[in-house]
Amino acid sequence: MKYQDTVLLPKTEFPMRANLPQREPLIQERWLKEDFYRQLRERRRGQPKYILHDGPPYANGHIHLGTAVNKVLKDIVIRSRTMSGYDCPYVPGWDVHGLPIEHALVRQLGVDRHALSPVEFRQKCKEFALHWLNIQREEFKRLGVWGEWDDPYLTLKPEYEAKQVEIFGAMVNKGYIYRGLKPVYWCAECESSLAEAEVEYHDHTSHAIYVKFPVANGQGKIPTDEPAYVLIWTTTPWTLPANEAIALHPQLTYALVDTEAGRILMAEERIAAVAEETGLKKVEVLQRWSGQELEGVLCRHPFRDKTSLVILADHVTLEQGSGCVHTAPGHGLEDYAVGVEYGLPVFAPVDNQGRFTEEAGKYAGMKLDDANHVIISDLKAVGLLLHHAKVEHQYPHCWRCKNPIIFRATEQWFVSIEDFREQALDAIEQVQWIPKWGIDRISNMVRERSDWCISRQRLWGVPIPIFYCKQCGEPVVNEETIKRVADLFRREGSDGWFIHTAEEILPPDTSCPACGHREFVKEKDIMDVWFDSGSSHMAVLEQREGLRWPADLYLEGSDQHRGWFQSSLLTSVAVRGTAPYKAVLTHGFIVDAEGRKMSKSLGNTIAPEEIINRYGADVLRLWAASADYRGDIRVSPKILEQMSDVYRRIRNTIRFMLGNLADFRPAENKVPREDLPEMDRYILAQFYRLVERVIKAYDDYEFHVVYHGVHNFCTVDLSSFYLDVVKDRLYCDAPDSLSRRAAQTVIAEILVGLIRLVAPILVHTAEEAWEHLPDELKDGPSVHFSTWPAVEKDILDARDEEKWAEFMAIRREVAKALEQARMEKAIGSSNDAGVTLYPDAELHHVLSQFDTADLEALFIVSEVEVADPQAAAPEGVWTGYDGRLKVLVRAPKGEKCARCWRYSSFVGTAVDHPSLCERCYEVVTQHVTANS
Repeated sequence: MKYQDTVLLPKTEFPMRANLPQREPLIQERWLKEDFYRQLRERRRGQPKYILHDGPPYANGHIHLGTAVNKVLKDIVIRSRTMSGYDCPYVPGWDVHGLPIEHALVRQLGVDRHALSPVEFRQKCKEFALHWLNIQREEFKRLGVWGEWDDPYLTLKPEYEAKQVEIFGAMVNKGYIYRGLKPVYWCAECESSLAEAEVEYHDHTSHAIYVKFPVANGQGKIPTDEPAYVLIWTTTPWTLPANEAIALHPQLTYALVDTEAGRILMAEERIAAVAEETGLKKVEVLQRWSGQELEGVLCRHPFRDKTSLVILADHVTLEQGSGCVHTAPGHGLEDYAVGVEYGLPVFAPVDNQGRFTEEAGKYAGMKLDDANHVIISDLKAVGLLLHHAKVEHQYPHCWRCKNPIIFRATEQWFVSIEDFREQALDAIEQVQWIPKWGIDRISNMVRERSDWCISRQRLWGVPIPIFYCKQCGEPVVNEETIKRVADLFRREGSDGWFIHTAEEILPPDTSCPACGHREFVKEKDIMDVWFDSGSSHMAVLEQREGLRWPADLYLEGSDQHRGWFQSSLLTSVAVRGTAPYKAVLTHGFIVDAEGRKMSKSLGNTIAPEEIINRYGADVLRLWAASADYRGDIRVSPKILEQMSDVYRRIRNTIRFMLGNLADFRPAENKVPREDLPEMDRYILAQFYRLVERVIKAYDDYEFHVVYHGVHNFCTVDLSSFYLDVVKDRLYCDAPDSLSRRAAQTVIAEILVGLIRLVAPILVHTAEEAWEHLPDELKDGPSVHFSTWPAVEKDILDARDEEKWAEFMAIRREVAKALEQARMEKAIGSSNDAGVTLYPDAELHHVLSQFDTADLEALFIVSEVEVADPQAAAPEGVWTGYDGRLKVLVRAPKGEKCARCWRYSSFVGTAVDHPSLCERCYEVVTQHVTANS
């Protein structure tokens, strides 16, 4: 007889090699064929709702790793809440309007928007956006994300655009929308104003110049018996044509300083720094004043025929420059604000393409960069340039084209944040922010935010639904006009604005409320794309069947505190008085192993497709879950390889358990709780603790806690302990023995529960393992229809828990002693060893609660002896547990069993099977031979 044939080795068709890149698409085909997502919705019908509202990505290119992580985290939330019993519909969305789409269309396909009619250009934008939307949709689905992929929400859908117009109208009715001439972020390359969220700061080299403004009227303060000058410093020489004033701080001390360049006024505290920068050698203070005293002094503009008023402003600082600030209300928000106080003109002689207009005189037609050089040269020619240098500093750039931007005053439509700022700040307080620092970040941004410019000089978007009287130019917008536009958009989409005349859209007999004229023109600007996406909470949650307002959760990258989180908050508070979400979760950015931002120039980018093609989507998902997203998320080939190893350990643990259930039929073989050995009840107690910890972690959105908990349980509690210990029972005990069936009973419960616990993360692997479970262990055709495993609280009492905790510490020390013996070639496997333990009194008490056979099984050795606490251990034995335990590893008595490989004195005593130990002899003679 071949004894190896009598050993009950694991049997399963669940493969060791995951082969995820090939196997995952097959699993997804089944999901699609059997419409599992729709089945899940039906199964959860009537349960409490949990709504995660999807922030819409731009449809203008392949997804990147940050986008992939975002979608995976959302899917984990949705699936874990579904496992908790909630009805969690997921409606993915896309932002398909605005500058990013136009920019990509023009740059990638070379489309000239000026050569096409508005409707033709918009159609090309739509086709481009939908093309990429379809690509991104398949990329998201390949990640294993379930949702309403056949019917996502799109910002171009007629019902969406109509609701957006209605939101705009509601804000008009409350007086929050106004038209004004004030500076906004402007990109000359894109020929459009930009939102704050569309601006990013990069290093930039600028011209830094000190300029002398001649004093024309000292108002009896600054003597003019000989020339005197007010010194300003600026890094934007091109804004000097728009200068209207010079700002001083009212509380600072200013001094008239006699220098070799003339008598110059500057802040007294800046004299030394200015002298060092400009090379002035002679600096003698002639007279001092407070800034307050100099208000109203008039200077002559260096090259324009006008005066420049000395004004007071609190934004003046002593960080750089002279303490006298060049003020151009047409080119800066602080300048504009103080200019309003003094009634200064808002002058900005710059066109859409960043060229000077005719109002700039000799500089007309020049690009601003070119004009810098000419202006500096002109200042030098008239003797008013004190110093010129180059400085490197942080400067705003367009997030799309990456070019430097300018501040430029133009007629724009604005949302008056000031009118409901306090209400918005109060609403923020009612929201759960994850991480907690999110509340401070968005509160500070809203508190400091200027009014929201919502005009964009583009074609691809939702038009601002306002009409102008042809006669007097008065804007016309009211409830009736908003209703007509919304109804038109609901029927035809926003293309209707470009197809129909104003008269065709407006109610019959509409007249101008200012002059009575009856002819109108339409606004040409579209709404800021952040107004588009910021309207989604009402355009989607209220209009989509099965959803509800407000959302339970918004989940995006941390940059959205100034983007979608904020635009959604502002539109919601303006219309409803409260936030559109109950909780907001933010995650960090993807960086490499050294913490550097992903960049093509650094060569450290990794595309999601690369990871999926090599490792599979489940490994990508496991990596996304493993990171503490509250900070930046690191990734590198080495990190992904490590994650692949972790995945293999989890998979192999599942495979081992599946293999040992090949002959297990729960209805017939399940062992009652009261008959389970204490070790089996101990591992169940550990598993129940894991279940509680994991469910809480999912509820708290701490997916890295799930990852570490599951990985540690599979590696330490199962592979290194329980499964290693019960191998002998499973393989070598009689097939129907209580000990073997008890182990199978426990394995079955842990396996089914473990598959459920990892299902929100390892969506494909969990489904594959579920398919290989015995049918009696499954409660449905998919693990994703299941709920969390149940927990038993009192499977072990507190004293037993404490005893096992102490024992496991002892076991770790014995394992170390065995490993040292193995390294010294004294033993091969642990079954080749016998051990004698020399414990102190307390540890002896713990060990005395286990019989010898249990200790041999638990240590996986052939023989165990426990010496009295007073016994002295031989010299040189393993010492551990802070000196409280010594372990002698020695040869066991008896011979090695040919079947189980454990040593036994029984070996050699049976005539018919002399090479077997007593247990194996009984199994072979009473079970194997009897059934053969």
